[in-house]
Amino acid sequence: MDSALSDPHNGSAEAGGTANGTTRPPSTPEGIALAYGSLLLMALLPIFFGALRSVRCARGKNASDMPETITSRDAARFPIIASCTLLGLYLFFKVYFPNKSYTGSVLKTWKTQKSKKGKTAIIQNPTTRDNHRFPLEIFSQEYINLLLSMYFFVLGILALSHTISPFMNKFFPANFPNRQYQLLFTQGSGENKEEIINYEFDAKDLVCLGLSSIVGVWYLLRKHWIANNLFGLAFSLNGVELLHLNNVSTGCILLGGLFIYDVFWVFGTNVMVTVAKSFEAPIKLVFPQDLLEKGLEADNFAMLGLGDIVIPGIFIALLLRFDISLKKNTHTYFYTSFAAYIFGLGLTIFIMHIFKHAQPALLYLVPACIGFPVLVALAKGEVTEMFSYEESNPKDAAAVTEGSKEGTEASASKGLEKKEK
Repeated sequence: MDSALSDPHNGSAEAGGTANGTTRPPSTPEGIALAYGSLLLMALLPIFFGALRSVRCARGKNASDMPETITSRDAARFPIIASCTLLGLYLFFKVYFPNKSYTGSVLKTWKTQKSKKGKTAIIQNPTTRDNHRFPLEIFSQEYINLLLSMYFFVLGILALSHTISPFMNKFFPANFPNRQYQLLFTQGSGENKEEIINYEFDAKDLVCLGLSSIVGVWYLLRKHWIANNLFGLAFSLNGVELLHLNNVSTGCILLGGLFIYDVFWVFGTNVMVTVAKSFEAPIKLVFPQDLLEKGLEADNFAMLGLGDIVIPGIFIALLLRFDISLKKNTHTYFYTSFAAYIFGLGLTIFIMHIFKHAQPALLYLVPACIGFPVLVALAKGEVTEMFSYEESNPKDAAAVTEGSKEGTEASASKGLEKKEK
């Protein structure tokens, strides 16, 4: 999980930074301001619109848009799982699969030889065997990144299609032949039948899928930063929309755990920054600091991990749903936490620019996003209401509803059988 804000290619941030063997010139103040401002704006968009869509998602009955609820147990385990994944990626790229051929390996043999004085000595006789290659060279970094590119190519198309679908619906004519489809995979039969995939879509969704595929091919062939950001924004918005915290306490556990995770892996080691540079996947938003000089072909990027958007975003979305549950026609806690996010990310950018070092954004975002709403709740006397607010799992509710329907139908059929008798 990448959640560090950094400008690893900025010559002004890293003394002696190089690119292709040449020293990269420092970015201009205007270029830096444009890059940081753009990253801030791109981070706010999926949080704002994702939070609004999470409200409709919680009320919806479509099985394909059913949110995934995060419990306190999930929140406690998440930093551990994220740490293991991050460390595994680091070892994967840097240790276990080195990007080189092991040619000319040395074979050491030991021989005994008698000297002129009649004494026996054991000597080492190294011999070289040419054209010996490491058996796992096929798993070099290029092959792994190609595999990951194909994986995120598919995920990115689906995420982007789901993101643009509500906007594209406004452009379809009223007489558009919008046929309905359902993709259903089940396991077992009879009473033991279990749904594995149940996805409902229509012809409009297929059009959105086709448009998203154009961006996917662009990303796959060029790895252009705009295509990367389109996928990154789609992943972020879908994460904020579809990942729901069940209560505020769970949100505090999740943010608190990832606060420690972020600080340790950025300040304690170089693991997170190394993975962010090596991992060729749309798991971060990037913006060039030399856009004014080089245009769209610029390559001096500042970056923001998607974890710094999605994790605070799902907490902000929870507070919006809490605002709605109060039925006061105000969104006080949503706007407070949204302003807190702007303050926290702005402070992160400021500290990073001053100290010229990548910063764990959650170090500043977590205290702001939790502290500001809690202070407002204290001032309004609504702390108890905030921490007692609970959201049920929509999947469980749907299962209960379905079970009650089946029970009602079964009892009705039994009643009819009795009447017939």
